[in-house]
Amino acid sequence: MEDGLLNTNASQQTEQSHTDYPPQRGGQSVLVTGGAGLVGRTLIDTLVPDNDVRVLDHFETTDPSELPADVEIVEGDVRDDDCLAEATDGVDVVFHQAATSISHSTEHPTESHAINERATLDLLEHVRREDARLVLASSAAIYGPAERSPIDETHRKAPMTPYGVQKLAADEYARLYHDLYGVETVVLRYFNVYGKRHPNSKRSSVVNVFLEQALDGTDLTIEGTGRQRRDFVHVRDVVRANLLAATTPHVGEAYNVGTGTPTSIRDLASEVLDVVGSDADVVHTDARDASVEESLADVSKARDAFGYDPTVSIRDGLEAMLDE
Repeated sequence: MEDGLLNTNASQQTEQSHTDYPPQRGGQSVLVTGGAGLVGRTLIDTLVPDNDVRVLDHFETTDPSELPADVEIVEGDVRDDDCLAEATDGVDVVFHQAATSISHSTEHPTESHAINERATLDLLEHVRREDARLVLASSAAIYGPAERSPIDETHRKAPMTPYGVQKLAADEYARLYHDLYGVETVVLRYFNVYGKRHPNSKRSSVVNVFLEQALDGTDLTIEGTGRQRRDFVHVRDVVRANLLAATTPHVGEAYNVGTGTPTSIRDLASEVLDVVGSDADVVHTDARDASVEESLADVSKARDAFGYDPTVSIRDGLEAMLDE
């Protein structure tokens, strides 16, 4: 893969507002799997002006017509090898965002395995044949309960759901394909991503759920005590990480993508009510199974390797969601 075509100037990133992205020269053929999802769709909007963008998605929850007109669409399933072959033909960079949710994996572990793990392995084979780069969306779910906080990339891996196991396997396959075959892979371990666009309410983050409840004037529902702390990272920061990962020379590695700032669920609820100007109540229900008390990212590795510097505070992120 020729370096520098998808240019992401990390030095300018911290000087820009959270609505901007690192400048790009473009000129690459780019594939986004799961392009109708939250991160995928935001990536597409960012990449389209300067690159030839192709999207692979089943479009079960959105319509292809909602994508920019100049995007090439491959409508199909990541488990279909013919679709993968068509989608990866001639590409330079693949942003692999397609995946199931945690809840889907617990309800349908074998189907989830085929999507999250087996399809990633098949995609890696196609990426290897095309001599392309793969930027893989992994997850903080691979870590499980925190033995220390913040969590760095060397933390013990003890996933608590099939989703976490499957993401860990995909994460390891990406490393192996770099070490064994020389494929340029970069793994990004997302923490709690939130943002405006989300096609499927079953996969909406607690941020989206609280915001909709507050706007509707209904009670905000907290599962458990609300003392659980999470690292909520806005989709714009996640997209920045993807763009930087597309050109970094530090391949064959995995990087946390979060903010390094913890927010309790209880404080999140208060922040949402304040931003919306709602006087709704907060109610508590039983805690969710397989939930960890704290999940906080150490992002120093990504900062040192390619200049990732999250800029969107939870307050700014909530206000942006209201404005969009």
